[in-house]
Amino acid sequence: MADDDTPTFAISDRPVRRYPRRGGVEYEGETVFAVTPADDYDDPQLAALVESVLDEGPYRYGDWFDLPMPLYLVHDEETGDTFRVAVRDGSVEFHVLPNTDSAGLRALYERLVARSDATWRVRRRAE
Repeated sequence: MADDDTPTFAISDRPVRRYPRRGGVEYEGETVFAVTPADDYDDPQLAALVESVLDEGPYRYGDWFDLPMPLYLVHDEETGDTFRVAVRDGSVEFHVLPNTDSAGLRALYERLVARSDATWRVRRRAE
């Protein structure tokens, strides 16, 4: 894919991080980029693709959550960006955190494209 065809991953709305008195962390608002291959990939295949890209670096990541779907907290060592990545319903979702910039999202997208033979579609959802 040529650079001109790469989505910008422009972030118009950022979530606001809150720390409630009862503990934990909550986010108000969200921006999610759903990255979906045109070819049929099931969720386990997509999760394996994502993990193969993350394993190659320049990422630190973990799947510390006990959820019925893969959810990773990802840090890109080159761009300094941290964001969440989920695999759900045939898509890879990039969840923007308050300090996430577009460069880290774009870099992961480019690596997914390079690693697969699929054509990818990107949709942005903001609340």
